[in-house]
Amino acid sequence: MSELVVPPILSARHLVKHFPVRGKGMLRRKVGEVHAVCDVSLDIRAEQTLALVGESGCGKSTTARLLLNLIRPTSGEVRYQGRDITRLSRRRMRPLRADLQLVFQDPFASLDPRMTVFEIIAEPLRVHGRFSYGGREAVRELMATVGLNPEHRNRYPHEFSGGQRQRIGVARALALRPKVLVLDEPVSALDVSIQAGVINLLEDLQDELGLAYLFVSHDLSVVRHIADRVAVMYLGRIVETGEVGAVFESPAHPYTQALLSAIPVPDPRRERRRRRVLLAGDVPSAADPPSGCRFRSRCPKFARELSTIQRAKCVGKVPELRHRFSATEAACHYASVSTVL
Repeated sequence: MSELVVPPILSARHLVKHFPVRGKGMLRRKVGEVHAVCDVSLDIRAEQTLALVGESGCGKSTTARLLLNLIRPTSGEVRYQGRDITRLSRRRMRPLRADLQLVFQDPFASLDPRMTVFEIIAEPLRVHGRFSYGGREAVRELMATVGLNPEHRNRYPHEFSGGQRQRIGVARALALRPKVLVLDEPVSALDVSIQAGVINLLEDLQDELGLAYLFVSHDLSVVRHIADRVAVMYLGRIVETGEVGAVFESPAHPYTQALLSAIPVPDPRRERRRRRVLLAGDVPSAADPPSGCRFRSRCPKFARELSTIQRAKCVGKVPELRHRFSATEAACHYASVSTVL
């Protein structure tokens, strides 16, 4: 079905989140702001996966929590099935929690070590008053669905491997039959040999249950395997977005090109021939981001290719996210398509 026909199940428009920075002393006055998320718009569609990628500290996890209404935005709105949920109270938001679930990055830290696996998976059912209606059988079915032995339901989290613990987290998230799963770096804490099994499980569950995923990650090789669309984030802003094939094959933003050029290629000859895009310096502070284009302080094109007039535009004007002679939308005044893989 065409993407234009399928409306988004969860969407964000112009999300902004600033965290106050407070000084020392008893009064702890506000002395600044951390610009964590700035004018982010996203669409998540049923039975599709949107990957949100970028370096650590770029605002990916904050965006994920804004979408779930776990934290309040400074401005902007989030809509679930067309309904604005941005300002809903905890009481009014509670019935919607069943539809919007989160799988955490660390499968051990996110599970209560004092609870058995049965109790962990059953907890959402109890909280929402659904355990009385076949809860015990539901837990056993959930364990089998994610590839765990239901006979191990009375074991504790420390008795399972990392991959198995993440499967427990997925089973818990599925207990209320959600429509949207936000997966915050779900395989980054796992060994490479275990990652494939969890990714395959997520794909099978999406096909079987019709789930929509927001897949937060910094690992582009994993993203290429699981995602339908990709949004690349840098210092709180989306700098490029598009279909996964278009972003990987013909990236237009220099930051996306740098990220893709760092992915190892298994063919030694291709690896030697391809062009690496190296970024200078560190990511600027989100408490004092650069004016205009936030990427300009590390942009190879800004440093080597642009004229004085062109640089002035990068310094003074924030680039809009739009199509620039490419299949993707890029937020760069002088975007140019490049093949890096």
